[in-house]
Amino acid sequence: MSREKIVVIDFGGQYNQLVARRIRECKVYCEIYSYKTDIETIKKMNPKGIILTGGPDSCYGENAATCNQALFELGIPVLGLCYGAQLMMHVLGGHVCKAPVREYGKILVDIDKNSMLFNNISEKTICWMSHNDYIETVAPGFQIIAHTADCPVAAAQWEEKKLYAIQFHPEVLHTTEGTKMLSNFIFHICDCRGDWKMDSFVENSIKEIRKKVGKGKVLCALSGGVDSSVAAVLLAKAVGSQLTCVFVDHGLLRKNEGDEVEEVFGPHGPYSLNFIRVNAQKRFYEKLKGIDEPEQKRKIIGEEFIRVFEEEAKKIGAVDFLVQGTIYPDVVESGLGGESAVIKSHHNVGGLPDYVNFEEIIEPLRDLFKDEVRKAGLELGIPETLVYRQPFPGPGLGIRIVGEVTAEKVRMVQEADAIYREEIAKAGLDKSIGQYFAALTNMRSVGVMGDERTYDYAVALRAVNTIDFMTAETAEIPFSVLTKVMNRIINEVKGINRVLYDLTSKPPGTIEFE
Repeated sequence: MSREKIVVIDFGGQYNQLVARRIRECKVYCEIYSYKTDIETIKKMNPKGIILTGGPDSCYGENAATCNQALFELGIPVLGLCYGAQLMMHVLGGHVCKAPVREYGKILVDIDKNSMLFNNISEKTICWMSHNDYIETVAPGFQIIAHTADCPVAAAQWEEKKLYAIQFHPEVLHTTEGTKMLSNFIFHICDCRGDWKMDSFVENSIKEIRKKVGKGKVLCALSGGVDSSVAAVLLAKAVGSQLTCVFVDHGLLRKNEGDEVEEVFGPHGPYSLNFIRVNAQKRFYEKLKGIDEPEQKRKIIGEEFIRVFEEEAKKIGAVDFLVQGTIYPDVVESGLGGESAVIKSHHNVGGLPDYVNFEEIIEPLRDLFKDEVRKAGLELGIPETLVYRQPFPGPGLGIRIVGEVTAEKVRMVQEADAIYREEIAKAGLDKSIGQYFAALTNMRSVGVMGDERTYDYAVALRAVNTIDFMTAETAEIPFSVLTKVMNRIINEVKGINRVLYDLTSKPPGTIEFE
């Protein structure tokens, strides 16, 4: 059975990954593509439906992101969201202009319950608006199916053509019945089955990997994090002893993490993998000396990873494939697959130098979001303690240390982070917080310890709640817990005299502290 697909066309909006994530939650496979993708490529994908995302442009602007009118003539259902809705109207002959009243935030919307898109939706429902322009006149053939006090066309449809335009954002949780609306589009309008399941993903991936690798040798970049661990076990099940896992201890891991990874994946661990540990701490510290710009640090760490893997591959002999734990947010945030700006480069996404000596890169998790990776891990039989381990970035503490990375700074943030994680677990909060960690700022300030003046670093504690890691809100940790963490860090970690709590959400911030 071929996999049904919804295609999301990205016009640079901040919620493009969230749209894809919501579709996946309905057990329908979904991928993001740039608006520059040609119409023939889209046709060959044979999608069940197409969704046009939001974007920062005015669709009537001279250099605005646009699409071919032929997109609406494929006979495939199309749903335009915010900018996507305006663009649909603009291309098909409607009129879009600057709105007399800008709408932003939660807005009460009156909807037409007779529309299939709004099946089982309340007549008045709260939706999330974010627009300066609005649809003044719908295109010929369309009828208005929703409005607000200030927006005459909050939604429109051309039912016969299966074209739908929504001015608000159903993909964000602030739109109270948004998931139901997307579900109506996917199942009632696009006739999807909803058969995107993790057990079939794992089974199919193992078959595909076996076929691709044949009798070749595979080298896996194992960090011990969730993504690389799931990738390693998936490959081990597919090709067995043809796989060698190289674990690079770059000196930027959490406290005692190198030994813990070796315990699990090493020769005495439960997986019987071909496991090589490379202790390269000094090498990475030397490369990072004097570097304080976070994107530059990421690239240096990523390139050094590749160099280490090449060296180990030469020791092993001929290696045909390199495995990496790239996941879908890595791909999109690196500016691939869509129109989003490069938020941050990922050391395991594209951009490899020409002299990397591997026949091919295998990225078995490239299509998955983080929670889908966890489901795949459970399906593979990996223990929950590993699957639900706190997320950790590939560049490690290199991006949780603001400014230059040194061995002394690594020690400080390792110890502070260990205390923080220990106290969060003692308080019974470790299962309820999406991600939490300590980061070392580049700020030094005066303090008093005993009768002595200090001039030491400030550490920042970060804790967020998130479903999909695309958006995140600050976790509300009890003040008593934060106070205990603060006291322990200042008393036990030499070099730190101040503890801060980061309240920034994503957006505007990122989850990591770089």
